[in-house]
Amino acid sequence: MTELTIFYDGGCPLCVHEMRKLRHLDKKGVMQFEDIHAEGFDQRYPDIDKHAADTILHAQTASGGMLYGLDVTHQAWSLVGRGWMTAPLRWPGLRWPADKAYLFFARNRYRISRLLTGKSRCDDCAL
Repeated sequence: MTELTIFYDGGCPLCVHEMRKLRHLDKKGVMQFEDIHAEGFDQRYPDIDKHAADTILHAQTASGGMLYGLDVTHQAWSLVGRGWMTAPLRWPGLRWPADKAYLFFARNRYRISRLLTGKSRCDDCAL
């Protein structure tokens, strides 16, 4: 059963890299990964605002609730047993600056990807 459906930017090399790692670690198969730029996405997920999901990471829980940004990251890593790595990002006192840093990253992810990987966008990235 899917506990978390993550809506990610399949055109971002860093985003795809993160989803690949999560998929590899998801031995129980509790996560589903949906590229917001994939053909048919709008038909499969009409309630997901594609523009908003391209601005900040979105995920839907099994109960239908929505998570955003670093809350998605923490939940996903928790599901694969590594929530301890992201837990400090949700602690009071660190949460606000971590969220601001995430928003900076999200706005600049293509430039950051280019600096780190040499590619700003993927044309054929796949999980």
